[in-house]
This record gives sequence, structure tokens and C-alpha cells, in this order.
Amino acid sequence: MRFLAVNLSSFLVELGSLDDTLALFDSLSRSPAQGIEEIIPAARTLLIRFQPTQTSVAKLAEQIARRPLTQRGQRSGQQVTIPVHYNGEDLSAVAELMGIGVQEVIRRHQESTWNVAFTGFAPGFAYMVSDNGGWRIPRRSTPRTRIPAGSVALAGEFSGIYPQASPGGWQLIGQTELQMWDMAREQPALLLPGAQVRFVDGAAGAKTISLPSRPCPQAQSATEGATLSVLATGLQTLWQDDGRVGKAAMGLSESGAMDKIALHAANRIVGNPVNSPCLETLGGFRARANGDVVISVTGAPCPVALRTSEGECYAVESYRPLNLAAGDEIHLGTPTRGLRSYLAVRSGFVVQQSLGSAARDSLAQVGPEPLCAGDILLTGAHQRCNAVLLDELPVVGLPAAGETVTLDIILGPRTDWFSAKAVEQLTTQAWQVTPQSNRIGLRLCAEQPLARCQHQELPSEGTCSGSIQVPASGQPVLFLHDHPLTGGYPVIAAVAEYHLALAGQIPPGASIRFNVIQSFVELTGSTASDHRAA
Repeated sequence: MRFLAVNLSSFLVELGSLDDTLALFDSLSRSPAQGIEEIIPAARTLLIRFQPTQTSVAKLAEQIARRPLTQRGQRSGQQVTIPVHYNGEDLSAVAELMGIGVQEVIRRHQESTWNVAFTGFAPGFAYMVSDNGGWRIPRRSTPRTRIPAGSVALAGEFSGIYPQASPGGWQLIGQTELQMWDMAREQPALLLPGAQVRFVDGAAGAKTISLPSRPCPQAQSATEGATLSVLATGLQTLWQDDGRVGKAAMGLSESGAMDKIALHAANRIVGNPVNSPCLETLGGFRARANGDVVISVTGAPCPVALRTSEGECYAVESYRPLNLAAGDEIHLGTPTRGLRSYLAVRSGFVVQQSLGSAARDSLAQVGPEPLCAGDILLTGAHQRCNAVLLDELPVVGLPAAGETVTLDIILGPRTDWFSAKAVEQLTTQAWQVTPQSNRIGLRLCAEQPLARCQHQELPSEGTCSGSIQVPASGQPVLFLHDHPLTGGYPVIAAVAEYHLALAGQIPPGASIRFNVIQSFVELTGSTASDHRAA
């Protein structure tokens, strides 16, 4: 059992087998250790997020090392039949890797009973293992930027089905029309841990289980308030709040505002609870007030213009409460530094929540749809508000395209998978943020890619916001808040939590330098107490 630091509030427990991993997960689920906030199980690891004010990595490692790995909890015996059209782009490549014909790959895939070991990567994505083994399929050397929903795929010992279009590096062998994740169902995920799955020929029209539908949500009540009419949304405008904490069991990452410092500031300025939903925009947002409202704009500095109902235009300050009268328009220009600005309204927006949050998760496709011109935004979610604030200070030092920003990092959990030269290159090169970056992650590029010294397949394991994952290309991806919950490429380091808001404001064309604040740390159960004493 190994314990590997991830960031300042997370660590990875590495075990010898999937059975050991699930046994430890069951043990910690039945009898949680103090200070643990969330556990993400994977093929050979548990990613454990803890509260640093209550415990430490060393203390938890010492306790976890004593846990027996002989007992497993009871798991669901649900049986699911999934029809597949075996027409995947990688089917021939998989056959070649296995040294057999295409039809034999299909036969073996259908004759196996696949057991759902855990979920992750994306909501509804189930990691299934065959009852008769024999599957060891390497991932693609370069992941695809978009895999269609319903794609049936193989990687390592697992088979999986992509619940929605997303990036991925698994080998595609077919397609199913069944929905793996459907928010209209009472249980959105079709496949849960413990389920048994059989794949059949899609042309056979196999019957499948049906899950009960979720009752239609009731409209949120609100006090009578003014509305805002959306005139333009720019490149992108989304609803965001603090996100969905604690939904890892459903395969959901936290999501939420990229710059939570700015989100909270916007709400404080207008007297709202700090987690109230706000608009997160990349610039170009315009709206008209259909009544008197008080708003605030924070985050990336951008030109903010007020056009009155009489046609007069004024430049106004951000980080200040601003009163809009009926007919007034607010215009947010493109940020001059940073990337994302936030708009809050006093008394709060009325937004339909999904799984306890109004945040739009761009990978999971959970939460309210992106805003469009013509939308009417309701206000009045809060009947009582605090006083407005006049002394909220903007964050300084946000980068512009062409500039370089420094982020603090913690080495691990897979730093030892890379050569010493690669670890040095991580911190001595400037990494440019490419235009392919988004809320899922910053795709980085530098002259010297990072070379691995261990080239074996890494079983899928949990990731967190700030993880710096390195695919086979050697060009890292810095995961942001809409990141996949699990991944199969090694993470060389992670950004310190206090720099995540800054990371979420780095625009394409800017560069990043990484500053190590904690070296690679490995503990074993036998040395945990010694490390804690030191």
C-alpha cells in the first residue's frame, strides 16, 4: 500500500489489485476516518480528499494502513443487456493488438459477463471488468478531442461506454443507442457499481431494463422581482455557483465557477449569499433591465458600459454596486486581462438547479443550458439581502495574452513515472496556453515535451482540479473544474488550491511557469507514523 501526495488537501492510496481497492473503499465507506471529505475509487487507487484543519496525510495513512482488505460489502446484482453495433474506428486495431480477427473480438466481447467495478471519468461512465479476463488493451497514444456519445470502448482491462460526447483515449469498437446518463430518469446513471452487463448484437433488437422517470421538477418559487432580457451572450455565458461538492459517486466532478474568488465578491457586493448563482462570461454579454435592479461585475477586468433608456452611454466601474433602471442596458466588453467576468444581481437570479447546483458542467452536460440571446432572467431568489459593499477590492495580477504567470505546484502523484530531465523541464520551460483550452482543462505546449521513464499502461485513477496530466504526446493538460473524474494518463504534479482561481483566468496565448512548493512525497503504511512524528 502506497500513499502519494496529490495536492495540499488530497492524496492517492495505491493498492495491488482492483479487489483490494474495492475492499478498502467499502471499509472506508462503512466506517469513515475523521477528516475525509470524499473518496474516488478507481482501478488500483483511491483518491482521498480531506480537510487539512482536521487531519493530515500522514495521520490518515497510518489509520488506513491498518484497515483489513478481506471484507467486501454487498453490491447490486442488477443485470443489464446492451445492444451494440460493432462498427468502431479502432475495432481492426484492437483485433491486431490481440492477435485475433475482428469477429473473434466481437465474439469474446459478447460472451463475457462484464461487472461494473466503479464509475468515473464522466457521469454515467462505468468501468466494467470481464469475468474471464483476457483484456489488456492499451489506450491510444494521442486521445481524441471528441468521442461520440454511446461509443463502446476498451482500455486496459476495462470496457466502457461514453455517456456523452467528450475527449478520450480509449479504443472504440462500437456504438449503442442506449443512454448511459439521463437526467429525466429517477436514477440518471444506467449502470451502477455491482451491475452485470452483457453485450449483444445491436441488430438483434435486444430488450433492456427500463428505469423509472424522475418526477418533473417544480418551478422554483421567487419573490416578485425585475427581469433582465439577454441581448447578446458573446463567446460564452454560463450559470455558475460553487458547484456540486460530494457527487463523485455519480461520476461528477465539482464544476462551478472557474474563479470562485470573483464569484463570491460579486455576490458580496450586492448583498447576496456568496454561493448564489451568477453569470460567468467571456465578454460580449449585453442585457436590458425590465425594472430596477442592482448588479455587480467582477473577475477579469473588462469595459463595462451603461446605456440608459434615453440613449446616453457611460463607462462604469466593476467591483461596485450599479443600479439599473427599467430600460437601461449593461454591456460587458472583452476582458483586457484574464478571461472570465462575473455578473451578480441583488436578491439573486432564479435558476433551476440540477443535483443541488446551478453550475453548468461543460463535460458532463449537467446544469442549465448556456445562455442565449432572447433569454429572460428572473430575479428575486432571496427575500432578504445584506447591505451592499463599496470596499470590495479587485484581484490584481491577472495575465493577458503574451504574458507569463507563475503557478505553485505540488509534485505527485506520478512524478516518478517521468525522467529527472522531464521534471526539470516542467519547471524551467514556459508553457503556452493553446486555443484548444476550455473549462475542462488548459492544453499546454512547450518546445520540449515531457518524457516518461515508465511506459507501462497506467490504470485509470482519480484526478482533481489542478492536476497536470501528461498524455503520450508529452504536452500537459492542466485540469480545471469541469475535468473528468478519472483518467488514464500519469499526473506529474498539481496546482496548489489557492492558485486554482488564477489558473481559471489564464487566457489562450498566455504562458505558465510552474513553481514547486512541495517535492514528490511517498509514504508507506509502515513509515506513516515516522513521517508524522518528523
